[in-house]
Amino acid sequence: MASDEQDSFESLLEFLRDSRGFDFTGYKRSSLERRVRKRMENVGIATFAEYLDYLQVHPDEFDPLFTFILINVTSFFRDSQIWDYLAGDIIPRIVEETDSQGPIRVWCAGVASGEEAYSVAMLLAEQIGREGFEDRVKIYATDVDDEALSQARQAIYSERSLQAIPPRLRHLYFERVPAGYSFDRDLRRSVIFGHHDLVQDAPISKVHLLICRNTVMYFNAETQARIMAHFNFALKDNGFLVLGKAEMLFTQVRSFAPIDIKRRVFRKATADDGMPELAGASSNPGNGQGGGQLGNHIRNREIGFDMGPVAQLLVDRHGFVVLANERARDLFGLQPGDVGQRLQDLELSYRPVELRSRIEEVTSTRQPVSIAQVPWVGRDGVSSVLDVRLVPLIEAGGRLLGVSVTFEDVSRYHELRSELETSNQELETAMEELQSTNEELETTNEELQSTNEELETTNEELQSTNEELETMNEELQSTNEELQAINDESRDRGVELNDVNAFLYSVMESIPWGVAVIDEAYHVQAWNSTAEDMWGLRAGEVRGESFFGLDFGLPVRELKTPMKRCLEGRSPSEEVKVEAMDRRGRSFTCKVTCTPLVGPDGPRGLVVLMAPNHQRPTS
Repeated sequence: MASDEQDSFESLLEFLRDSRGFDFTGYKRSSLERRVRKRMENVGIATFAEYLDYLQVHPDEFDPLFTFILINVTSFFRDSQIWDYLAGDIIPRIVEETDSQGPIRVWCAGVASGEEAYSVAMLLAEQIGREGFEDRVKIYATDVDDEALSQARQAIYSERSLQAIPPRLRHLYFERVPAGYSFDRDLRRSVIFGHHDLVQDAPISKVHLLICRNTVMYFNAETQARIMAHFNFALKDNGFLVLGKAEMLFTQVRSFAPIDIKRRVFRKATADDGMPELAGASSNPGNGQGGGQLGNHIRNREIGFDMGPVAQLLVDRHGFVVLANERARDLFGLQPGDVGQRLQDLELSYRPVELRSRIEEVTSTRQPVSIAQVPWVGRDGVSSVLDVRLVPLIEAGGRLLGVSVTFEDVSRYHELRSELETSNQELETAMEELQSTNEELETTNEELQSTNEELETTNEELQSTNEELETMNEELQSTNEELQAINDESRDRGVELNDVNAFLYSVMESIPWGVAVIDEAYHVQAWNSTAEDMWGLRAGEVRGESFFGLDFGLPVRELKTPMKRCLEGRSPSEEVKVEAMDRRGRSFTCKVTCTPLVGPDGPRGLVVLMAPNHQRPTS
């Protein structure tokens, strides 16, 4: 990531901390950046600076962002082999080591939606009984995700969430409710949920069991060390710590002793768990007789002393060098004349280490003094490391004769120790890198599991939508079939109607007189071709028009009364002769016959026959 983008990301983290109190600065940058970028992709933002501006304008964006960062992947009895070990070994030990009436305190950190807290509650209830659990147990379940804590407090889970719970425990501790399955209310009172930041907030104290699985792995090494210090403070002596399968304690071995590495179970270390310290030992050449007589008493030992493998010299109580073996002479370039001289007059008194004050200390306290890892460069230019040991020489009567000074060459040991420390550092670095890689892998697995759950939910929604679409398709198909049937019926009726119309047209055209069909409002509904030829009005001109409003050669006003009587049913037929004029202007006597047009409910109109008087209409 470019430096500008890195600065923008850090500014974003500082904004989240200052505005909402969520301090993600201790989280691993790679995992944190990946989660934030995934949320940015969802809202269509490319850079951290733009996303910071977006958060400032859209405060409702904080909740979905925190949901993406705080991966809440959990379940009942997740990794069953760990819970089997807790049930069969750890919890019985906690109960056994606790007073029969004493409280049992458990802290579940990073509890998310509460499944782990209720899992350990069931195991404790199984171990000490329901009544003992209600009287003695307190389970503190904490997280920084308030939305997840709200869900945990409700203690209602789906049937799918309960699949990992043994049937017997499911039957004992869960009750069927409309929304799913509810955890036992009496045991629920002993589980206390609360908001808690592992980095910033003070730890819960005096707990017998602390469960924090796959939460610490999201933090960097420095923050992990701080959290582990909090955990160490939180646990009672010999309390148990359970971590996630991707988490180890390479940097905290002195604070916690492993109980089961495979299952990530540790115990708070005590003084008895420490490594025994190794004390170095130096040879003591034996006692001399002191003063000027020391040389006489050790003369028979000079050869053995002189050939000793460790550089050694003897200084009497007056500060004179009385003996120096061959190894000391070669190492420090002492001349034969230097033996018998005062030590303070020799370069050896202050190189390679200041000896006079140490000799005075040994003389006054009569206790040995050791000086470890003194660097020295010999006459040949070869560097070495010496362990210097000063031992008081005391005769049987308790009189101090002098001081033995030995210079043991520990260069090889020092090299091996340095190599060992380097190897240990490299190993620790490799182990930390391995741990980091393992945690990254576990984080990725958590993210993949979360994504998989989201995809499963989406798939179920799509399947439900598909089923709805199939149902709608079937309904549409059924409706289409009905419409097809209606269409076929309409087409058949249309054919029938065409036939009827053709028939009526044939009837109308077959009548040799002018025919007008009139409705109840005296509007013309039909007008045959004979009427067109007689009066010069086409059917399209008169259809829908009032019969009495037509302007043609027939005096229609004289027909109004007979037509009304006929329409009202007072007369089955009316016949009137009137003087008329055809379309050519010729006058003639027109015989008009009105007959009711009868329907199921009575007269619906009139049929008016118009014929010259010399023609004789037939009914």
